Amino acid sequence: MNLSVKIESLDWLAQYWQEHPGELVWEPPFLLPPWLKVWHKHFAPGQEATVLAVNREGRTIGAAPLLIENNSARIIGSPDVCDYEDFIIAAGEEAAFSQAVFDYLKQRRIAVLELGVVRPDSKVMSSVVPLARKAGAQVEVEPDEVSLEKDLPSTWEEYLQSLDSKQRHEVKRKLRRLEEAGKIDYRFVTEPASVPAFMDVFTKMFVESRTDKATFLTDQMNGFFRDMAGTMAEAGLLRGGVLELDGRPVAAVMAFDYNGTVYLYNSGYDQEQSQLSVGILSKAFLIKDSIERGRKKFDFLKGGERYKYHLGGREVQLQKCRITLDG
Repeated sequence: MNLSVKIESLDWLAQYWQEHPGELVWEPPFLLPPWLKVWHKHFAPGQEATVLAVNREGRTIGAAPLLIENNSARIIGSPDVCDYEDFIIAAGEEAAFSQAVFDYLKQRRIAVLELGVVRPDSKVMSSVVPLARKAGAQVEVEPDEVSLEKDLPSTWEEYLQSLDSKQRHEVKRKLRRLEEAGKIDYRFVTEPASVPAFMDVFTKMFVESRTDKATFLTDQMNGFFRDMAGTMAEAGLLRGGVLELDGRPVAAVMAFDYNGTVYLYNSGYDQEQSQLSVGILSKAFLIKDSIERGRKKFDFLKGGERYKYHLGGREVQLQKCRITLDG
């Protein structure tokens, strides 16, 4: 197959992403170089990031960003901040890429490949896992959390009609009640210069909305969130939303707008305004904005919170995957 594997860096991957758009499939956004570099900076600064670049006759057909330590390798990222992961592969090259990566890891005497949490339609599940099983490796796949998503129609009215009658009525009722409470403004933050002020609002809403979120937002996590938001804004991918009532922020969402899909990464709201359902409505306004800008899918990401179902989300069962190469 004339395949070769070269060891590259995250800086190389970032340059390749900029210079060769469209040659590889970069899904989900947690595989994009800006995201990978920020994650590595905050969560694995002492570990060298290894990018296995698979080439066919001088053309890169895929990349595996890994952390390799002793006899184990794992995809860069962690499930608490990267909802699901995958490899970066050119369309149609999945089998060749996977075989080349396996051969290289075996040559390096890597015994375990941790693939993290993946979607059922991921390249890991459709190509890597079957190839590993065929080669006699031990493959462990077990259910993780669910993710929810919704295909978006062309109009807001069509979206409302796609909800069941009870939830459609509830969304309209909540919107009317909020409109009656005062002047509503929903503004978006996309420019890097606006990110620090947005993150001040976002983190305040985040920690006030739920006690588990307040516990989650350690100094390390806060630093990651802020750095990541600024970096994704510089890449043109951040879509932060702030819902204001009479000029006062009452809810905030952090989302990524990428390749026709809006990914709802996280959110928070003012508990004092919870009777006005500002939390769920901040997501409804984001969905409405996504439809109006022609986006095709809304990904609520990992977690089975009730509001995701109320807003029409469809379950996707995520899987946790681990391969023992010498099994």
